[in-house]
Amino acid sequence: MLEQMRQIFTFAGPALGIWLSGPIMSLIDTSVIGTSSSLELAALGPGTVLCDGLSYLFMFLSVATSNLIATSLAHKDRDAAANHLARLLFVALACGVGVLVISELSSSSVLRLFVGEKNLALVPAAASYVNIRALAWPVVLLGMVAQSASLGMQDSWSPLKALLVASVVNGAGDVLLCTFLGYGIAGAAWATSLSQYVAGFLMLKALKAKDYDPLAVAVPRMKDLALMIEITAPLLLTMLSKVCFYTALTYFATSLGAITLGAHQVMVGLFVLFSVCGEPLGQTAQSFMPELISGRNRDIKQAQTLLRSLLVTGAVFGLALAITGGSVALLAPQLFTKDSAIVKQMHSLLLPFFWSILVTPSTLAVEGTLLVCNKNFSTALAL
Repeated sequence: MLEQMRQIFTFAGPALGIWLSGPIMSLIDTSVIGTSSSLELAALGPGTVLCDGLSYLFMFLSVATSNLIATSLAHKDRDAAANHLARLLFVALACGVGVLVISELSSSSVLRLFVGEKNLALVPAAASYVNIRALAWPVVLLGMVAQSASLGMQDSWSPLKALLVASVVNGAGDVLLCTFLGYGIAGAAWATSLSQYVAGFLMLKALKAKDYDPLAVAVPRMKDLALMIEITAPLLLTMLSKVCFYTALTYFATSLGAITLGAHQVMVGLFVLFSVCGEPLGQTAQSFMPELISGRNRDIKQAQTLLRSLLVTGAVFGLALAITGGSVALLAPQLFTKDSAIVKQMHSLLLPFFWSILVTPSTLAVEGTLLVCNKNFSTALAL
């Protein structure tokens, strides 16, 4: 068990940095905008719901990639892994271009419906944010597939290096465009989009270094699409439920006014930052379980030991994250806003915020294991 704990931390440590990159970028946007304009902070809420909500829906690409790559390599079939990667890159590119076009054509209309008649003043700023972020959709989804391919190969360092560079670009861009040049929410969107292009390029370059050609995209056959759907349908339903839930939360927060919406935006940003720290445990399960469950070295007892290790790690990690996240919201709200009314609303959410983060890492570890088991219920029950 100690050896498996070492493997978990060796892989999940860098993977943690990968999962933290996105929420940290969002919090940087929130902090820079929130300290200068309460109106733009409120507009960031519906803007990020459209951008990040769609991103969560496309997590099925990430799961399909890591699952198919890890399973192929567990069977020592590098050619199959390369073929899966080529088809998934095509799907990512097609989806990215489609979302870009739809976002540019419909963002203002969707935002007007979302915020309601009482908050139409938020629409211009939110639409500007969404339209600029939309320009990066193709490279965002290509980068998502490339990142998951590296993780499926049990390489968490290459994506981490790419995202560290992208985070620096995003932070520097926010400071330059928002703080010094005064572009506000539009500047934050440009900084984020630029950083996503940098991350996507570096992710694809990392695949090239492993002798996988990131330009060798291939149109998937019907049986390839059927396999992707079979693997990802449970997760797609789960993510759709989560997106609908968080969208509903933001919608109702919007109806309660700019103060409540501003507090909601900050607390959701903090929640995502700290809860996403459990994602490496789910990714560890998706990367290491295939070999133990269905690979040439199948070993259910080792899989059980790995799951126990993940749950123990998740319980300890969850407690530490809940305490840290609650302390930030309680003791340092001025990092995100100077509005005392928003701070008061933030403090009223501390208890559910704490409990939600506490249970998330262990939940994600189990979720990742079940995704690997897929339709093999007997294996899932044995674990």
